[in-house]
Amino acid sequence: MRISELAERTGVPATTLRYYEDAGLLPAGRTPAGYRTYGDEAVRRLAFIGAGKHLGLSLDEIRELLPAWQDGTCAQVAAGLRPRVAARLADAERRAAGLHDFVVLLRAALARLDALPERPGPCGDDCAAVDEPAPVACSLTGGMAGRAGEWRRAIGDARAERAPGGVRVTLPAGRAAEVAGLAAAERECCPFLDFRLHFDGPDVHLDVRAPAGAAPIVDALFVG
Repeated sequence: MRISELAERTGVPATTLRYYEDAGLLPAGRTPAGYRTYGDEAVRRLAFIGAGKHLGLSLDEIRELLPAWQDGTCAQVAAGLRPRVAARLADAERRAAGLHDFVVLLRAALARLDALPERPGPCGDDCAAVDEPAPVACSLTGGMAGRAGEWRRAIGDARAERAPGGVRVTLPAGRAAEVAGLAAAERECCPFLDFRLHFDGPDVHLDVRAPAGAAPIVDALFVG
């Protein structure tokens, strides 16, 4: 088939098909007049290239995998894909945790802005937007920012409710060791946070208390 036919059949623009040929991803035959020609295998090859791109692989990585895809076994292709997909997953999880931390920061900032007094004149020392900056700095420099994803995984679908000065999270007792370790690590970075565990039969209650300035961060992490 000609390049226009392959483009119509696969939805890949002709300009991209030419680029793939130059990049060593999609070989093409030539007619005596110099027109590109492709066999049916080109359709399957483009599907594999598209799948690799959806997984976040670079064209160089896809090119490295193509010989196994063309001449090897399914197990060989899977063995080549596995470490690359695992690396993309780890990177995506890191970026997701960072994005969650940014959401926490923005929620805290909005809460402080909503609490600003409506008055004329410049902002004074009692302005909520600039009061107690330490908790926010902590959340950006290795406290919650480094462990927000771990907290979310540990808490999962646990019940959370507001309590005096903070929140109470009720979890299965089997998670006590994990949340205790996270709480200890959090205290090293953010000593203004107070964590207490109370065992209650099959459950354990995690009480988290914080100063008023850090309350929006605690709510965002543990209440959502």
